[in-house]
Amino acid sequence: MFKSLKGKTAIVTGASKGIGRGIARRFAKAGLNVLVVSRTIGDAEKVAAEIGRNASAFATDVTEPDGCAAMAQAAADRYGGIDVLCANAGIFPSAKLGEMTAADFDHVMRTNLTSTFLSVSAVLPSMKDKRSGRIVITSSITGPITGNVGWSHYGASKAGQLGFMRSAALELAPWNITINAVMPGNILTEGVDGLGDDYITSIEATIPMKRLGSVDDIANAALFFSSEEAGYVTGQTLVVDGGQVLPETLSAMG
Repeated sequence: MFKSLKGKTAIVTGASKGIGRGIARRFAKAGLNVLVVSRTIGDAEKVAAEIGRNASAFATDVTEPDGCAAMAQAAADRYGGIDVLCANAGIFPSAKLGEMTAADFDHVMRTNLTSTFLSVSAVLPSMKDKRSGRIVITSSITGPITGNVGWSHYGASKAGQLGFMRSAALELAPWNITINAVMPGNILTEGVDGLGDDYITSIEATIPMKRLGSVDDIANAALFFSSEEAGYVTGQTLVVDGGQVLPETLSAMG
């Protein structure tokens, strides 16, 4: 599957845990070289070591232009170019309106949305030089489709990623660079697992497929968007949520 990806190079931001770690591992399994990017080098090195020779670690702050430029340069130096960017870095702290500060809002927007813009901007010279590239954004169902108490800043950042993506797709299409977004529902990551069985059971009750998604479910979607086989797909979204956004009420699931 996707033999066209073998030997290509991907940058995965926010790759030290959760969905990002899953994407990095899945991409390496498909034969890509992977730059595992995290804020701390120790966390990035741990994931790179799990993957093996197809991966290397890099630490940077993707909310800073210089950090993103250094990330792109590292991928180009180590692997000869950049074929895929998975803009996955993100945070989801909870804060209700009236309690949320301007600093809280700005921190989430900068980490989730501004970092997407900066990461994309950093890889464009390499992709334009090749006249080819794949950019995959990790968005969410929260914001673009649904809402959640305490996540108005998170929802705004995730909806903002899609607005950015659609205009970027128009600008990048002449260069044969595609940009698409995966929109996860509730995914079983380390953080969610730590909330306990009762919490997980309550969430599963709202999902038609009666389970939380796995990081591989998201990684497989990102892998498709990154392939040559998806070369005619750009500016699009793929919801991966087990059908969670479909029922109007719990009774609608029967």
